Amino acid sequence: MKTFTQEMQTNTTPQQALELLKEGNGRFVSGQAHKRDHMQQASETVSGQYPFAVVLSCIDSRASAEIIFDQGIGDIFSVRIAGNIINEDILGSMEFGCKVAKSKVILVLGHSHCGAVKGACDNVELGNLTTLLDKVQPAIAAETSVKENRTASNSEFVAKVTDLNVKKAMSDILEQSAVLKEMVDAGECMIVGGVHDLATGKVNFLQ
Repeated sequence: MKTFTQEMQTNTTPQQALELLKEGNGRFVSGQAHKRDHMQQASETVSGQYPFAVVLSCIDSRASAEIIFDQGIGDIFSVRIAGNIINEDILGSMEFGCKVAKSKVILVLGHSHCGAVKGACDNVELGNLTTLLDKVQPAIAAETSVKENRTASNSEFVAKVTDLNVKKAMSDILEQSAVLKEMVDAGECMIVGGVHDLATGKVNFLQ
């Protein structure tokens, strides 16, 4: 499988970049992942990298972006943090990925049965994790359709909060990064959201 090159990156539109992620997830789900020589790709990218996407996902061991989107070395920037939340360091990483390194799409990726979302739903407090989980609280407050059992034991509630947490991160990117908002407004990149179903492997992209 060919390593993503500067020419390929330049000629890829934001919508095409999104389609590459969707197609890759389709291959992952169907068990048709491309065969890659990772050492060859490592060698080919020593002098430069030209990823087409930045994927913000959770640290969950079951949610590796490179695997679930069937991408190789040099194809995507992978930003990982529990609960796929936004902070200044992550925004700076995204600004590098898009403005400096020219990636065409930012995907905020949540996943089913997310431990961080569940922890926030149950108001877990544990050292520095407490501060991280506080960033999920706005999504919990925004979910108003579930009136009873608003805890981690309610899978419907957790799923709805997961969706809203992804959407909140998407809006945070535009609100907190003038660099990325300018690029989105100019059509140079796009921001999308998705939720990875751990059971099926499928990523459901959010409107």
